[in-house]
Amino acid sequence: MKTNHDVTFPESETVHEPLVVRTVGRKATITKQELFQAALNLIGPQKSIASLSLREVAREAGIAPNSFYRHFKDIDELAIELIDRAGVVLRQILHEARLKASKQNSIIRSSVEVFIEQLDTDEGNLSLLLREGYTGSTSYKLAVERQLNYFQQELQDDLIRLERLNNSKLAHPDIVAKAITQLVFNMGAKVIDMPATERKETAEQTMTMIRMILEGARHLDDAKIR
Repeated sequence: MKTNHDVTFPESETVHEPLVVRTVGRKATITKQELFQAALNLIGPQKSIASLSLREVAREAGIAPNSFYRHFKDIDELAIELIDRAGVVLRQILHEARLKASKQNSIIRSSVEVFIEQLDTDEGNLSLLLREGYTGSTSYKLAVERQLNYFQQELQDDLIRLERLNNSKLAHPDIVAKAITQLVFNMGAKVIDMPATERKETAEQTMTMIRMILEGARHLDDAKIR
């Protein structure tokens, strides 16, 4: 008998131990999070997830291609879940930024600044949404559009709450939220490749535009719109 860590093995069994050694570089198990990260590692600022192959992602994750199917049926399913995940994370970050701000101007500034900060984070949630929303496949664009609708609804709820706190009211808060959401995401697509100094100027212009939208909505007279 031979012993190892106080466990006794028959001599005849020890000769079979090399058979259980896995291929070097391959993982026995993989999580969704690791597959998400592998995909993010492979896509650059201008590269859509649609350009990736299943084998590329599996190789980056350190697994056999068949292990990929334990979580996703194909790359498209991974991409859409990754877009949904990015939207949830980013919406939470922006919502918390709005909750921390106490005045309307600081709400605008903190939201826009946090939004721009997200362009350069390691997680890449915002750059993913921007990239797939403008250059991705039809199914990816629809997934991004769904996330933008969530952004719009949550922003609408926050605007209504904040206007009540300030004893004011917005006309058509749903349209206001839609206008601001589209404006900010268009800004993001514009500044994503800009240096920090140029981003700042665009961000300031965007804040002014948001204030103009809000102020106009507070004094809008539908009867005068033709």
